Amino acid sequence: MELDGARETRPQEGSSLPGEWSPSALGQAFSKILHCLTGQETRLGKARDAALKDLGSLIEDTECERLFEGSGAPLRGVPEILGQVAKALEKYAAPPKEEDGRAEAHSQVAEKATEVGLLFLKLLGKVEASKNSLGCPEWKTSLRHLAGPIYIFAVTHSLEQPWTSPRSREVAREVLTSLLQVTECGSVAGFLHGENEDEKGRFTMIMGLLKPDLNKESWKNNPAIKHVFSWTLQQVTRPWLNQHLERILPPSLLISDDYQTENKILGVHCLHHIVLNVVVLLCLLDLFPVLEKAQQWKGDGARPTTHCDEVLQLILTHMEPEHRLLLRRTYARHLPAFVKRLGILTVRHMKRLERVIIGYLEVYDGPEEEARLKILETLKLLMQHTWPRVSCRLVVLLKALLKLICDVARDQNLTPEPVKSALLQEATDCLILLDHCSQGQVKGLLANILHSCDDSKVVNCIRKVQQVSEGASFDGT
Repeated sequence: MELDGARETRPQEGSSLPGEWSPSALGQAFSKILHCLTGQETRLGKARDAALKDLGSLIEDTECERLFEGSGAPLRGVPEILGQVAKALEKYAAPPKEEDGRAEAHSQVAEKATEVGLLFLKLLGKVEASKNSLGCPEWKTSLRHLAGPIYIFAVTHSLEQPWTSPRSREVAREVLTSLLQVTECGSVAGFLHGENEDEKGRFTMIMGLLKPDLNKESWKNNPAIKHVFSWTLQQVTRPWLNQHLERILPPSLLISDDYQTENKILGVHCLHHIVLNVVVLLCLLDLFPVLEKAQQWKGDGARPTTHCDEVLQLILTHMEPEHRLLLRRTYARHLPAFVKRLGILTVRHMKRLERVIIGYLEVYDGPEEEARLKILETLKLLMQHTWPRVSCRLVVLLKALLKLICDVARDQNLTPEPVKSALLQEATDCLILLDHCSQGQVKGLLANILHSCDDSKVVNCIRKVQQVSEGASFDGT
């Protein structure tokens, strides 16, 4: 490809070396390459091949000071044009739509990725050289434009996927390593959220670049996008993830809503990461009405499941086997709010909620008993909202509550007395509610215990249940 437009503005007559070109000439040269990479003309394949070859020559032959110079180029600076070229290269090497994913197409993608990766390595090498040159401070501006597209390229092709080959993965990983070195980041996480508190990081920029390809109409056009999003999301944990909830939640829900099992699993993994790492999990409950405003129940047939249902199901799935006390407390802390939001629709989750409630009531939670107190609050709300379904669970809930009361009454641990009193009071309130839901059956079942129990705390709880059931006031509902 002849870069005639660029060569017309050469600074010296007869000079054809890019290193001697003016910033304006370089800008025109990169613009012409960009046009060849993004245009729709016929015989585009040959034009692109020539453009890639010329781009490699430009990068190699142009001195750092000229390559990253930001003034004099037509309409915009060279660093910005370089950023546009990097975006075009990333798109050029992207895999095709899934329905076009033939073995031949995958092989072509791997070859393109290898070629593009080598170009990015040359470009990052120039940036690294510029860092060590006192006469080229513009490299920082160029790096801001280059870092995002190069990162997306590196993640797309470094993971083992159908469109990659051992060689393309090797080159992509070299690109990622070089990018971290140039940006002086010790890890991908540091690259994304910043190496220290004063550094903003690049997560917002990366999510912004991914956003156009992560909406309902576009996310399947590039099968790599969902994996880049998921992998990038997993690198960022608390407390850095909190501020990005509005960027990460919609794509996660979109992927999890798909009919394909592979995508559902990937989306659930994203949601799980959000649940574990977004401290302000209750913000989800404020976002759900906005996200679900189009899902209006018409009264015909069953109500559609909502995002709130999906997240509660996810939380319960991970609550059941969880044995780490810190995570048990985190999960339990947010459970009442979800039951409140779903109301009567919590019946969809009754079986799993029952297992979680009983399992958590059995385990001592430390001096503050935060998890068990929140589980008792959840049980009260569950009985209030779903009382018609409670009577069939009378025996199992009654046994769990009585066991808890006996355990707390006999507790010889360092649990403060106010915490024990709160547990006993909450458990007693649950027994009273359970009695109301079962039309007085609890009172009858507890009658014989008064004659055989000699623990004053247990007896006191049972008497409270009988007194309220006989007509005394009760503020637990």
